[in-house]
Amino acid sequence: MFEQLKTIYGGKKIFLTGHTGFKGSWMLKLLSLIGAEIKGYALEPKSEDDLYNLIKGDTLCKSVIDDLRDRSRLKDEIVEFQPDFVFHLAAQPLVRLSYEMPSETFEVNVIGTANLLDGIKLLKKKCSVVLITTDKVYHNNEWVYPYREEDRLGGYDPYSASKACAELVIDSYKNSFFNVKDYASHGKALAVGRAGNVIGGGDWSADRLIPDIARGLNANHTIIIRNPESVRPWQHVLEPVVAYLILGGKLQSEPQTFNEAYNFGPYGSDALPVEEMLKLAINCWGSGSYEVQKTVGQPHEAGLLKLDISKAVSQLNWYPKLDAKTAVEMTMKWYLEFSKKKESINAFTELQIIEYLNA
Repeated sequence: MFEQLKTIYGGKKIFLTGHTGFKGSWMLKLLSLIGAEIKGYALEPKSEDDLYNLIKGDTLCKSVIDDLRDRSRLKDEIVEFQPDFVFHLAAQPLVRLSYEMPSETFEVNVIGTANLLDGIKLLKKKCSVVLITTDKVYHNNEWVYPYREEDRLGGYDPYSASKACAELVIDSYKNSFFNVKDYASHGKALAVGRAGNVIGGGDWSADRLIPDIARGLNANHTIIIRNPESVRPWQHVLEPVVAYLILGGKLQSEPQTFNEAYNFGPYGSDALPVEEMLKLAINCWGSGSYEVQKTVGQPHEAGLLKLDISKAVSQLNWYPKLDAKTAVEMTMKWYLEFSKKKESINAFTELQIIEYLNA
């Protein structure tokens, strides 16, 4: 897999939004290992322990610190760089935070996506564009059936709705400006990646289970969980990151075939309830305790959501390498390494990437 990705991206120009975030930092590190030339566009990392700082991200790319809502700056940076590929990961990604700042969530996730596509319109060269949304774009009926790419989009909370809106924006630009029938004239191929709940080392976000677990275990505190029965399609961050890169490569080679939406997640049987996942994490750490507190009046969060990944498996020849247990173990090993030997975490992150690619 390492050599395959190096063949596609080695020496190529990659414009990566959200490069200072959790998932963006893993992608940045991977792209740097395979020899890509990267320009990142995102907000400032929030703390010195953000993964971007731990991997010395400023040495891996040309980093532009700005907001997606700065339309002029974003367009100028895209045009100046003349990328071969664009991966759009930047977003306001938190469900619970979206209840506190709904209009800003819509501005960043919807208008920010439109601003990016305006910049891509100005490119006078071929460019493959992968836009990342979420599994939460689907109108969630809380049923046991996994959602397929053609199922109805929707969104209860502002975050989910904003991502569904972003997909409508993407579809409009595809039809109006990047129509597949006119690819020979505009040279732009757009695809969408929808991934489920992602875990991995270096995520310090508030109100996310793994970061809360890692902080609690490190401090020897009792971990509090709200929704123990909620089922999530847990997957290690490298699963969707590599999936996005595979999709980008397919877009480059066959731009009129793969310009669609694709689900990326674990196999359906691998989705775990929150409480079971927590027990796995505690077992990997070697100690810890938890308590269930079912609070009243909390913002709505989806209880059950699975993705059908058969389209990605059959069309992209992508499939998950890690089951949920392995993903949790790999994640907790990262946090253990960080707690014991913070100065080695950059090399440890690189090692996990290489081991995953060579698995």
